[in-house]
Amino acid sequence: MTQANVRPEPCRGVIFDMDGVLVDSEAFICRAACQMFQELGQTVQPEDFTPFIGTGENRYLGGVAEKYRLVVDIDRIKRRTYDIYLEIIQGELEPLPGVNAFIQRCRNLGKKLAVASSADRRKVIGNLNEIGLAPELFDAVIVAEDVEHKKPAPDLFLLAAKRLQLPPEQCLVIEDAVSGVAAAKAAGARCLALTTSFDREALADADYFAADLSHASDEVLL
Repeated sequence: MTQANVRPEPCRGVIFDMDGVLVDSEAFICRAACQMFQELGQTVQPEDFTPFIGTGENRYLGGVAEKYRLVVDIDRIKRRTYDIYLEIIQGELEPLPGVNAFIQRCRNLGKKLAVASSADRRKVIGNLNEIGLAPELFDAVIVAEDVEHKKPAPDLFLLAAKRLQLPPEQCLVIEDAVSGVAAAKAAGARCLALTTSFDREALADADYFAADLSHASDEVLL
């Protein structure tokens, strides 16, 4: 892990993205989306979704629908995708390496904690419960419905910092997606990029880098 910039203020809050940070749900949501499109009579490929990772399900599904020139009711196809997703993750979804230990480290150091995800509340709460992290463990949970503009806009992280009653400059955002890193930096927060979904070169604007939370040093929490 490498520090790219000198930090001007101490870290008092940690804001976690969901997918690719706390859980690796990409294969599951992709599988659910592919099945949903198949039900519409359209065969799509897993790689069709890659450009839309981290942007929220509206864009994740809508972008692929646009590629195949499908006219869809985004709310309806999203509901169906979540129905499939929440069924197939049962007993299968697990926290990524180091998640529980890192959260405990944060708590031991007195950090405030938030989850800020571009996914809808239904998916976020379903994920947290499935991996044994009660939503109440966090001081704030921010989801797609809470903001008008999704990543790479900074709105999610600005709202998370506000709910933590901290300036963004005192928050560490943990992200895995290009759009998420851009959103964190636009919010004025420092950013730890995990290379669970993209390589380090794609995430180069982050301040720190690690393979996953089990490889994140205490330095990022200072």
